[in-house]
Amino acid sequence: MQDGRLEVRVGELRRFNRFFTRRIGVLREGLLRSPYSLAEARVLFEVANGEGLTASDLVRDLGLDPGYLSRILARFEARGLLERVPSGADGRRRLLRLTTAGEEAFSQLDRRSREEVAGMLGGIPEKDQRRLLDATRTIRDVLGGDTAPPEPFLLRRPRPGDMGWVVQRHGELYSREYGWDVRFEALVARIVADFVDGHDPERERCWIAETNGNNAGCVFVVRESDEVAKLRLLLVEPGARGTGLGSRLVGECVSFARDRGYDKLVLWTNNVLHSARRIYEEQGFKLVDEEHHHSFGADLVGQNWELEL
Repeated sequence: MQDGRLEVRVGELRRFNRFFTRRIGVLREGLLRSPYSLAEARVLFEVANGEGLTASDLVRDLGLDPGYLSRILARFEARGLLERVPSGADGRRRLLRLTTAGEEAFSQLDRRSREEVAGMLGGIPEKDQRRLLDATRTIRDVLGGDTAPPEPFLLRRPRPGDMGWVVQRHGELYSREYGWDVRFEALVARIVADFVDGHDPERERCWIAETNGNNAGCVFVVRESDEVAKLRLLLVEPGARGTGLGSRLVGECVSFARDRGYDKLVLWTNNVLHSARRIYEEQGFKLVDEEHHHSFGADLVGQNWELEL
């Protein structure tokens, strides 16, 4: 390419960068009217949406200087937003986890970001919105900075072998990511056995998510009473997280419970399951009560959530 033509294109791309960073407000001292810089907000986002992340993972995934990231994490710890906990599988690895205050800080940033983008799109005609989104996809494809599009997921009824997989993967993942002992796997096994032995196919359901022939997630709806259904055993494989699969599984439960005439859908979870809790909130579930308990070898805070149908 001739030097003159390249210079023109370099100038055009730099002009776009200046326009877009100004348009979305990343040059302001506090991103989204918050005390956090763009880099700090991105670190909050990654920790909030990741499972079992370490500082080394963030250095690799975000391309940050290790020293710079270390200072960000230290500030978060000093503010009570983040904690480092030993991995259940390897006590030498320290996993990053947001505290309750960190979850609240992220939720506020996430809400403001959605509101700003929605406000920007709201002022653009529908036809131009489609042009804009097509352009963003083109930029990602050309620059190669995005991962491959997520594989389509098939949601299906369970087949022989799936119930054993549900028990095994719950035991493995919760041990590795939260350090829970085999008593949690035993609880999952009892729930699965009760479902297999006595479930009502008209009012109860299990979905297995599959992609490329491999199981990627699961969820159950079981009958609590004629009026109340219960969501149980939501699980998404690490490789399928961030694709929207968790929201799709919970959405199927909500639709099924409504279609079957239930008045309410309830669930029990623990406050350390941050990603799952965000999905429940997005689907309209409300936290109704919580209590401290010691289970599966860990001190936990159990939570009951409800959704009026």
